Amino acid sequence: MKKILLATVALAALAAPAAAADLAARPTYTKAPVLAPVQTWTGFYIGAFGGYANEDASTAALKGGFAGGTVGYNWQQGPLVFGLEADAAWADINATVGIPGVFGLTDRIESTGTVRGRIGYAFDTVLLYGTGGYAWGNNKLSATVGGVAGSETKFLSGWAAGAGVEWMFAPKWSLKGEYLYKSLESSTYFGGAVPLGTLNLHTFQVGVNYHF
Repeated sequence: MKKILLATVALAALAAPAAAADLAARPTYTKAPVLAPVQTWTGFYIGAFGGYANEDASTAALKGGFAGGTVGYNWQQGPLVFGLEADAAWADINATVGIPGVFGLTDRIESTGTVRGRIGYAFDTVLLYGTGGYAWGNNKLSATVGGVAGSETKFLSGWAAGAGVEWMFAPKWSLKGEYLYKSLESSTYFGGAVPLGTLNLHTFQVGVNYHF
């Protein structure tokens, strides 16, 4: 029995270094860390916005609110972001002059929109940008004289330029704040009897966009 025990112990002693060497020779694997996705502004987006406008005029300045929708596309190259954007909005930007009970004249922008280019610099989830392009507005002039009322609406073209900041606060969702200066062409109403000069507007708007 002693001989059997001694033989078993000897075999175990010989096998232990071999097993340790075998374990040491086997390669070890480390799981690669999960990398957070890199933020990109490239792609289509749609959104909604609202804001306030005030005419750049010393007297009888038009003022009021607007709300509408946006569609656009961005291209990103490194931190630089280039884009095209179009928007349209219902508006109630107006001013009234006259003598109550005698005559009155109300100028109202009923809808407005733009088609603009954008160029910006992205700080990961924050985009700072400048923008400019074409602007339009439907302008309605209403007149009342001695109880007789009439109105005429003109489609006015012009330009817009400004700047903004956009923040990607969640995957596919961004919040935007923007300032635009809009200049709409002058026109005449009621057969040329009432001329109106260029409409220059300061507009401030906020919006939310969904990115595809």
